[in-house]
Amino acid sequence: MAELNPIELQKALKGAEYPAGRDDLVALAKSNGADNTLVQKLTRSGSNRFDGPDEVQKAVFDNE
Repeated sequence: MAELNPIELQKALKGAEYPAGRDDLVALAKSNGADNTLVQKLTRSGSNRFDGPDEVQKAVFDNE
Protein backbone atom coordinates (compact mmCIF):
# COMPACT_ATOMS: atom_id res chain seq x y z
CA MET A 1 0.00 0.00 0.00
CA ALA A 2 1.63 3.21 -1.13
CA GLU A 3 -0.55 5.53 0.91
CA LEU A 4 -2.65 4.82 3.97
CA ASN A 5 -6.31 5.68 3.85
CA PRO A 6 -9.14 5.57 6.39
CA ILE A 7 -11.06 2.86 4.54
CA GLU A 8 -8.12 0.45 4.74
CA LEU A 9 -7.80 1.24 8.45
CA GLN A 10 -11.50 0.53 9.00
CA LYS A 11 -11.18 -2.81 7.20
CA ALA A 12 -8.12 -3.72 9.24
CA LEU A 13 -9.92 -3.00 12.51
CA LYS A 14 -13.21 -4.67 11.63
CA GLY A 15 -14.56 -6.39 14.72
CA ALA A 16 -12.58 -4.30 17.20
CA GLU A 17 -14.15 -3.74 20.59
CA TYR A 18 -13.30 -0.51 22.38
CA PRO A 19 -11.67 0.50 24.55
CA ALA A 20 -8.82 -1.51 23.10
CA GLY A 21 -5.09 -1.79 23.64
CA ARG A 22 -2.66 -1.08 20.84
CA ASP A 23 -1.29 -4.63 20.86
CA ASP A 24 -4.81 -6.06 20.55
CA LEU A 25 -5.55 -3.79 17.59
CA VAL A 26 -2.25 -4.71 15.92
CA ALA A 27 -3.08 -8.40 16.28
CA LEU A 28 -6.58 -7.80 14.91
CA ALA A 29 -5.25 -5.83 11.95
CA LYS A 30 -2.83 -8.65 11.12
CA SER A 31 -5.58 -11.28 11.35
CA ASN A 32 -7.77 -9.11 9.09
CA GLY A 33 -5.00 -9.09 6.45
CA ALA A 34 -3.83 -5.51 6.89
CA ASP A 35 -0.90 -4.27 4.87
CA ASN A 36 2.46 -4.17 6.67
CA THR A 37 2.64 -0.40 6.34
CA LEU A 38 -0.63 0.01 8.19
CA VAL A 39 0.42 -2.50 10.88
CA GLN A 40 3.71 -0.62 11.37
CA LYS A 41 1.93 2.74 11.66
CA LEU A 42 -0.45 1.29 14.21
CA THR A 43 2.43 -0.29 16.13
CA ARG A 44 4.25 3.05 16.26
CA SER A 45 1.19 5.07 17.25
CA GLY A 46 1.68 7.13 20.38
CA SER A 47 -1.11 5.60 22.45
CA ASN A 48 -1.25 2.29 24.26
CA ARG A 49 -5.05 2.40 24.55
CA PHE A 50 -7.82 3.68 22.31
CA ASP A 51 -11.39 4.52 23.31
CA GLY A 52 -12.72 4.36 19.76
CA PRO A 53 -11.90 4.20 16.06
CA ASP A 54 -11.57 7.98 15.78
CA GLU A 55 -8.68 7.90 18.25
CA VAL A 56 -6.98 5.14 16.26
CA GLN A 57 -7.38 7.04 13.01
CA LYS A 58 -6.00 10.23 14.53
CA ALA A 59 -2.98 8.41 16.02
CA VAL A 60 -2.18 6.58 12.77
CA PHE A 61 -2.65 9.48 10.37
CA ASP A 62 -1.08 12.15 12.61
CA ASN A 63 2.13 10.09 12.57
CA GLU A 64 2.44 10.11 8.76
